[in-house]
Amino acid sequence: MSDGADSAALVPESQPELYGIVMEHAYRGMRWQLALRGALVGFVILTIILVPPDTTAATMWCAVITGAYAVWAIGVAQWTRRGGEAPVRFIWLALFVDLAVLATLTLIAGVTSQSSWTADILVNGFFLIPVLAATQLRPGVCAAIAIPTVVVYFIASAATKAANKEPWNSIALRTLVMAAVATGCIGLSRIQRSRVRTIATLFRDRADLLGELLSTEDRERQELAEHLHDGALQYVLAARHDLEDARDFGDAESFKRLNAALIETSKLLRSTVSELHPAVIAHTGLARATAELLQTAQARAGFAAELDVADWPDTSADTLLFSTARELLANVVKHAAAEHVQVSLSTNSDHSAGTLVVRDDGCGMAADTGDDSLGRGHIGLASHRLKLVAAGGSLAISANTPQGTVATAQVPISATRD
Repeated sequence: MSDGADSAALVPESQPELYGIVMEHAYRGMRWQLALRGALVGFVILTIILVPPDTTAATMWCAVITGAYAVWAIGVAQWTRRGGEAPVRFIWLALFVDLAVLATLTLIAGVTSQSSWTADILVNGFFLIPVLAATQLRPGVCAAIAIPTVVVYFIASAATKAANKEPWNSIALRTLVMAAVATGCIGLSRIQRSRVRTIATLFRDRADLLGELLSTEDRERQELAEHLHDGALQYVLAARHDLEDARDFGDAESFKRLNAALIETSKLLRSTVSELHPAVIAHTGLARATAELLQTAQARAGFAAELDVADWPDTSADTLLFSTARELLANVVKHAAAEHVQVSLSTNSDHSAGTLVVRDDGCGMAADTGDDSLGRGHIGLASHRLKLVAAGGSLAISANTPQGTVATAQVPISATRD
């Protein structure tokens, strides 16, 4: 989105809560603009009253323009009280009126007077205009106001220099300060817009995660049911059939098949319990638990598996890495259609950080898949990425060579025992 886009368009109206947050910040900036404009109007009125031009005609014209300016400012304030998106969208146009009024008053007071302090005081009001523009969530609009303000400031100062015989060096230095103020206001507007973007993004992610967490239990139950139905239950049914054959015919082969089915059933049930209950890590360690995860995934998807967990110590991050490995392997089984999968666990030289890498040669996955799936309402990789980031780590998804996907999870660790 360009800097000149409407602040209200940072998010679509189809996301009402998020849209409301952005509009709230936009209205806060607008209220500050109205308050600062009130200060500018007061400054102009006091200047014309306390330090009027030295000619009657100039004083009369300045008074008329100032009065009209005050009425106009009140009208703008009343207009913004109607609410809606229109004031936020078009309030920046009022800044050109501020600039035009201040420039006109300065020229009238300075050009028509041979010796007057009025113009010298009024030009100080130009410094407020970039600040007024900085209240916008649009750096482009701020620049469109601030740059002409610097130019008009210099022209007005040059045109009125004869009133008090100000040297060019003084005008140049004042213009340089004005340019610095304008640049700072543009930067502040960019920072403000960036902060609102960040707040909006965090709010959206939080809302998506909370919504998904409400349905996580149902999703886990469905996956468990599918796992048991496609695995252990099939072996139990086969064992029951073989048991009936053995009872009716006394077939020795039936007893062998029955025994094999019960063995496979116990393995599948054991692996399912291990996946569902990470406390198994405390008894077998992360290396063994990850090996069982890989074996289970290999049995489901039929790929060739390779595991490298040499010299992995017991660490404080084992449970987090285990759940991440489980999610990554589940994605490989469901989506990758891979022929080879490699899983590795390693630490850096001083054992302060651990790295989990899951590499496959499947159909591949885009680097932003985790964010896209979150946007579609699936917690998946986004949830684990947030957990790793909260622990001071990261999760990166990249393309494998020549094909497939590489998922790399890194997290700080500390050994719990040697």
